[in-house]
Amino acid sequence: MQDAPRGAATCTGFHLKGWDRQGIATAHNAGRRDVVDAQVASIAMECRDDLLEAAVVLDALALCHGHGSYLPRPYQETSTPAPAEVELRTDASNVAGELARHDQQHGTSTTGDIPAPLEDGCTDSDRDAVRAYARREWITRQERWPGI
Repeated sequence: MQDAPRGAATCTGFHLKGWDRQGIATAHNAGRRDVVDAQVASIAMECRDDLLEAAVVLDALALCHGHGSYLPRPYQETSTPAPAEVELRTDASNVAGELARHDQQHGTSTTGDIPAPLEDGCTDSDRDAVRAYARREWITRQERWPGI
């Protein structure tokens, strides 16, 4: 168990396909700031979609195990393993927290009222808030763009 969300690594690492990097570099070298901005915004939205989907899947799984506590942040491994449902709730909140962080940085929220991203020492209420935010964003996305 780690503090970094498992499903968010590809987005927070900003991995680009070769043609994405080449296209951005070519546009930059040509002085096409508009094209660079558009491509970066598109990549940011793809990352956000990945975070949102991972957050709601983990949240749905966690909800199946009921409500309860989370692991502290930062978490230190011990010889006694944490219960699986606590790890699942913690993972769900960690990914939802990364979604909140992404939306604050890129202005990509569809519902507004973005909770604070999770930091060391966050409370269970903070974790509940980011999970509720991810659910609200997902519901809004489904209502606006059914079938996506």
